[in-house]
Amino acid sequence: MKIKLTATAESVEQAKQILAAGVDSLNIGDETFSLRVPTAFSKSDICEITEMAHAAGKKVTVSVNALMHAEKMAIIKHYLDFLQKIRVDQITVGDAGVIYVLQRDGYKLPYIYDASTLVTSGRQVNFWGNQGAVEAVLARELPKTELESMSKILEIPVEILVYGATVIHHSKRPLLQNYFNFSEVEGEEKNRAANHFVSEPHEPSSHYSIFEDSHGTHIFANDDIDMMTELGDLTKMGYYHWKLDGIFTRGEAFVQILKIFDQARQLIENDEFTKEKAFMLDEKVRQLHPFDRTVSHGFYDLDPQKIK
Repeated sequence: MKIKLTATAESVEQAKQILAAGVDSLNIGDETFSLRVPTAFSKSDICEITEMAHAAGKKVTVSVNALMHAEKMAIIKHYLDFLQKIRVDQITVGDAGVIYVLQRDGYKLPYIYDASTLVTSGRQVNFWGNQGAVEAVLARELPKTELESMSKILEIPVEILVYGATVIHHSKRPLLQNYFNFSEVEGEEKNRAANHFVSEPHEPSSHYSIFEDSHGTHIFANDDIDMMTELGDLTKMGYYHWKLDGIFTRGEAFVQILKIFDQARQLIENDEFTKEKAFMLDEKVRQLHPFDRTVSHGFYDLDPQKIK
């Protein structure tokens, strides 16, 4: 089985660089219907990136994974019409209402089931496969033992995060703005792009990244995911679709990290991926990773019985 690489993009120019770096698919989105994309693209940008990817023989996945409240459902068809017209290859969807619209109106838009933290069992993945999903995005909170058991019953392909940030909480409320208003904070500190963190009262060293957009407030885990040293085991389990998310790793650094994961892919496909090479590539990733952010395997090494 050929390993597939999917990566986010923060600009049209970076999308061009990422396509040249070896990805198979770009994952992009807009402001209204996409959750936690590095940049919310306009329709014209989405169209341009789609044309660019297709010219390079690559695919485009558009995130339509927002929580669709009534006001969004009222206009979703216009957006789906647009995506179908420009022939995006597939969309990610987490809201059953959108899936209903896709099926009711006969859209020719293959969908990947993406309900964030909820996709934690093989039975759930298979259920949505039976409802027409061509793939599913696995939750980030899955330890190795559960991934091993899940892989034995999966009936459709799945995407797994191998690099990037992990969201742990989402509130529709504008918590940052409410705090700024209460504390009368002004200037650059109100910028979403600024480094905002929250910490646990009993664990001062914790630093959960937090930012806000039109969908509300998003809080990310202490550590970003870096699965470089575990890629060999993941592929042995049957996880061949790797996702890299650059929401907190910007610019050229993200492109270079993507190239390193592409090297790992080639080594695995050629049966040349050793522990020594894995650690060497992992060190290169860590050197490029933002200095103020830490990396780990996330939940991968945890005992499932200790996860609450």
